[in-house]
Amino acid sequence: MAHFKKKSANTKQEVPTSAMPDIVFMLLIFFMVTTVLREVTLQVRVDFTKGENIEKIEQKRLVSYVYIGPKKLTGNQIGDTMVQIDDALVEDIKSIRRLMYDKLIEQPKLIVSLRVDQSAEMGLVTDVKQELREAGTLRINYSTKREVK
Repeated sequence: MAHFKKKSANTKQEVPTSAMPDIVFMLLIFFMVTTVLREVTLQVRVDFTKGENIEKIEQKRLVSYVYIGPKKLTGNQIGDTMVQIDDALVEDIKSIRRLMYDKLIEQPKLIVSLRVDQSAEMGLVTDVKQELREAGTLRINYSTKREVK
């Protein structure tokens, strides 16, 4: 009985890894640029009103959100109507002017988006809008839910 000998090639089957650090670095930069690291923790309840004529804002980086609604308490209870900017509740309405003015200086094309609860008091919303006007942030919109027909 004849035994056949298998020919083996003397080539190595290694994967070239010289470009791997470049690829890893490019992926790292890509994810750092495109990822939003943190969302706002809502301390107020916002149940949006419904609207028909809605436009979507394309550049979310230009938007600063102001939340107006009843404060969330423990045990699914709600308190008085409060204003929240970023992660902080605003105790004094007059402080909105300085805070938003500073944001406007950092981002001249700033858009302020009011996210107002359905049950919020319109007097408070008017006061907030007046402070925004005094700060010079004149690009204001209201966030709503699309009305389903």
